[in-house]
Amino acid sequence: MTPAMDRPIYKVLTAEQWARAERDDRVEAPVDVADGYVHFSTRETLQGTLDKWFVGERDCVLLAYEPADFAATLRWEPSRGGLSFPHVYGPVLRSLARRTWTLAQNESGAPRAPDDLD
Repeated sequence: MTPAMDRPIYKVLTAEQWARAERDDRVEAPVDVADGYVHFSTRETLQGTLDKWFVGERDCVLLAYEPADFAATLRWEPSRGGLSFPHVYGPVLRSLARRTWTLAQNESGAPRAPDDLD
């Protein structure tokens, strides 16, 4: 099932990846380069992504994007637990982000998703 296209999708960057995105306006992580697309999460899958991939990372930055900004390059594909995840098969620019947050860590050492997500 494809989630609603009117809800934001989210990209998590480490502090190092964020610094590169601020400099180059290009959003990507090594896993994105290796897989050939940029991994995103939904509001519902975000904390699971943070818990699985970002434990111990400090000062992670979360970026919110509108799905419509990616038109034909956005695909919803099954991933962890059969859930649909948004993947963008094309460039993602930092300057297109609608909102950003610097994430605090929770008690398990993973970044914590903000309470004020759209």
